Amino acid sequence: MKVERMEKHVTFVAAINIAFGALGIFLAFIVFFGCIFAGTIADDPDAMHVLSIVGPAVALFFLVTSLPELIGGFGLLKYRPWARILILIVACLDLIFIPIGTIIGIYELWVLLQDDTAKLFEQKSKM
Repeated sequence: MKVERMEKHVTFVAAINIAFGALGIFLAFIVFFGCIFAGTIADDPDAMHVLSIVGPAVALFFLVTSLPELIGGFGLLKYRPWARILILIVACLDLIFIPIGTIIGIYELWVLLQDDTAKLFEQKSKM
């Protein structure tokens, strides 16, 4: 009975990760192209140099932290055991980002560490 109820929680955790992963990738593109644009209109060689280093570095950070969320979220929707592990790691990293990340991380850990959730993944992965 409780296993079916956990399906909704797993779906919600997947949706949260897909949404934040997509948002992070979108921000990566905004930062990357924004810094390129700002560097070209700055008309200052030092500013162009700094922005040509900082922009791609920040964009890469957003991309590297967002891709696992996106991939893990889609994996959770298909009840892949590797996705559960991946999102558990992401949830632990989310705890650092106070206060929203902490709340989301605690919820994800609560959902994915339940015995009923583990049973759900065993059932679904055999199908």
